[in-house]
Amino acid sequence: MPENNENQPKPRRAQQPRQQDGQRRSNQKGRSPSQKSNGDNSDRKSGASRGAAVRAQKRTQMDAQRIANQYMPAQPAENRRANFIDDSPRLKIIGLGGMDGGGSKNMMLVEYMNDAVIIDAGNDLSVDLPGINYGIADTAYLETIRHKLRGYIITHGHLDHIGGLPHIVPKYPAPIYGSNFTIGRVEEIFGNFGLPMPDGFELQTVMMNENTHERLKVGVFYVELVRVTHSIPGSTCVVLDTPVGRIINTGDFRFDPKPLDHERTDMERLKELGDEGVLALLSESTTVERPGTTPSESTIEGSYIDIMNQAPGRIFIGVFSTNMNRIQMIVNAAVHHGRKVAIDGRSMVSTLDMAVRHGYMKIPKGTFIPIASVPAITDDKVVVICTGSQGEPSSALQRMSNGEHRHIKLKEQDTVILSSTPIPESGNDSLIGNMVDDLVQKNVHVFEHRNHEIDNVGPLHVSGHASREEYAEMIKMTKPKFFIPIYGAYRVKQRHVELAVEQGIPRANTVNALNGEVIALTTEKMEIIGEVPSGTILVDQSGAIVSNIVVKDRVLLAEEGLIAVILTVDKKTGNLLTSPDIISRGFIYMREQEDLMNGLRTEIRRAVQQRFKRVDLDRFKIEIKDHVTHYLFDQTQRTPIVIPVVNVITAKGEKQKAADQVTVEQASDKPKNPEDVAAEQQARFQAMRERLLNQDPRVD
Repeated sequence: MPENNENQPKPRRAQQPRQQDGQRRSNQKGRSPSQKSNGDNSDRKSGASRGAAVRAQKRTQMDAQRIANQYMPAQPAENRRANFIDDSPRLKIIGLGGMDGGGSKNMMLVEYMNDAVIIDAGNDLSVDLPGINYGIADTAYLETIRHKLRGYIITHGHLDHIGGLPHIVPKYPAPIYGSNFTIGRVEEIFGNFGLPMPDGFELQTVMMNENTHERLKVGVFYVELVRVTHSIPGSTCVVLDTPVGRIINTGDFRFDPKPLDHERTDMERLKELGDEGVLALLSESTTVERPGTTPSESTIEGSYIDIMNQAPGRIFIGVFSTNMNRIQMIVNAAVHHGRKVAIDGRSMVSTLDMAVRHGYMKIPKGTFIPIASVPAITDDKVVVICTGSQGEPSSALQRMSNGEHRHIKLKEQDTVILSSTPIPESGNDSLIGNMVDDLVQKNVHVFEHRNHEIDNVGPLHVSGHASREEYAEMIKMTKPKFFIPIYGAYRVKQRHVELAVEQGIPRANTVNALNGEVIALTTEKMEIIGEVPSGTILVDQSGAIVSNIVVKDRVLLAEEGLIAVILTVDKKTGNLLTSPDIISRGFIYMREQEDLMNGLRTEIRRAVQQRFKRVDLDRFKIEIKDHVTHYLFDQTQRTPIVIPVVNVITAKGEKQKAADQVTVEQASDKPKNPEDVAAEQQARFQAMRERLLNQDPRVD
C-alpha cells in the first residue's frame, strides 16, 4: 500500500461488504428499505414456515461469517507443523502478508536451512469491521521456526511495513535492521504502543547506512540497504545475499530525479548489483497499472507558493503525516510568505519531532507556534499543517470541518488544501467528499489535487510509488533471473508479471504467489512447493487481539440487532409469574411497534404453557429461542440474535440460576411463613428485573 496508510485513526470504507449480499431482505415482497427497518408489517402476509426462518437465520450467520472470514487467522494443519516440510538446501520465500488485497500488512519471510529473516512486518488499516482498528499478518508459522529467526529487516517506516512489529517482535525476538530514519520510526511506534511489553523483552535495533553500501552478516545472510526515493525519508531496497544467490526486495519506490532532500534513488548501485548477478527480484506492485513515470515531488512546490500568494486568510493543509519532504516544502513556502506554522495531529507531531531530532528537517527558528495560538495570530500570517487529508474520523482536519476542534473554528476566507489523493481500494472517496461538503458549507475555499486544473492551480500531490516505465526500469537495471511481484493486489501483480515478460524474463521464471505459498529457489529453478498457515489477526483500538468469533457476533449485531426475552416461570405449575420482559437493541424501537410486541408476548405465553413441563430447562430455552426467531422472521423478515433468559421459581421461593447468570441468595434455614416467603420472593424478583432491564427507556 502507499504512504496513505500512515494517518491515524484508520480510514473507513464507504460501504460495508455486506450490503452487496444483504439487499435481498430490504426488497423482499416488494417492501421498501424503510418498511423493513422499522418493522412495519401492514402489507405482509404472515405464515412464513419455521424452515424459512431457520434458513434465513443461517443465511444471516453465513453472511456475517463470510465478512469475518475476509480476515481469518491462520488455520494450521492438525497433527503436523506444516504441509510442506522441506529441509533441503533450497532458499524459501514466503509472503505472510502483502501478497493480496491492496498490498498491506506487508511481511516477507526468507528461510534457508536453519536461518530465517523477515523483511517488513506491517499492518492493514483498511479493515472495516466493528470495533477493529487494523489487521496484522498471522504468525502461526513463525511458532514452528522461531529458533531460526535471526532478524527483521525493514525497507521503510510506513505503518503498512512496520505497524505489526510491536505485536510480533516481542513474541519472536530478534534485532531490527533499517536506515536511520526507519529505526527512528520503529522506536517511535514501540514507544507509543498502548500495551505493556512482556517481562524481559528489550527492543534491539541496528541502524544501517544506506549510502555507504555497508554489508552486515545476519545468520547465513549478508544484508545491504540501497537508497530509493519514496514519500518518506530513509526508504531502501533490501539486498540479501544468500547461500543460493542474491535477492532484492525493492520496498516501495519511485525514481524521482529532483527530490527536495536530494536523496535520489541509488540507480548506480542497483545497476552494479544487476551486473554482479541477481537471482530473484521481489518488486512492489502498487501502481504498476499506471502508465508513464511518476512526476517529481518538486513539481508541486510552486503550487503552494501560488496559493499562498492569493489566499486572503488562514491556510490549512492536509498531508500524510510521514511525508517529511512535503512538509518541509510547505514550511519553506510559509517562511517565504512570512507566515507562522502550526502542526496538528498526534501522528504528525510525533513523526516531525523525530525527524527534527535526527536532522531530516530544517526549520528556521521561531517558525513553529502551538496550535492553541492560531486564533491569536493575524489570519494572513499563519499556516496549519495537519492530518486528515483522507477524511479520517477524529483526525485534526475532520474535527475542524465538523466544528469539534478544541482550538480552531473555521470561518469564511479560510483556505483548505488537500495535498493527497484517496487511498486506492479503501473507499475513502466518500469520507473525503463528506468532509469537503462540511468545509464548503462553511464558505471555506477548498483545493483538491483531483480538481486542481478546474481551480487553475498547479498539482497538489504526487504519488510515492513508481509508474509502469519505472517498474520496467527496475527490472532492466537489476536483470534478475527470477521475478516475484509482491506488495499488491493479485490482479495488479499479474500485470507486473506481464511487464517482466516484456522485459525479457521467461514466463517460467516468474510466479504470482499468494499469502502462505512457499516459493523454493535453487540456482536453476523456482517453484511453489506448498504452503504454510497464513491469515489475519485483528486488533482493536487498545492494541488487543480480537477473536474472529467475536467479530462475527459484532457483524450480526450490527446487521440484525438483538432481542432478549426474560421469563419468570413457576416450577410447579409451569406458568409465567409475570408478563415476558423484552429488550430490543438495534432491531426495532419497541414503543412504535406495540402490535408486534403484544403478538410476541402472546406467542411466548403459548410456548411456555405448551413446552415448559415437557422438556428439560436447556431444551426449553432452545425451543423458546427458535419460537421467537420464527415469529420475528414471519413478522419482519429479519433474524436478530435472540437471547432467552429463564428464571425458574420454586415453591419455596428459591430461583434457579439460568442463562442470564444472575445469582440469587439462597433461602434462609430459618422457617418462614408463607407471607414472608411471598414478600421476599417478590422483592428479589423486582430487584433482579430492574438490574436486567437497567431502567432503559426503550424497554417495554
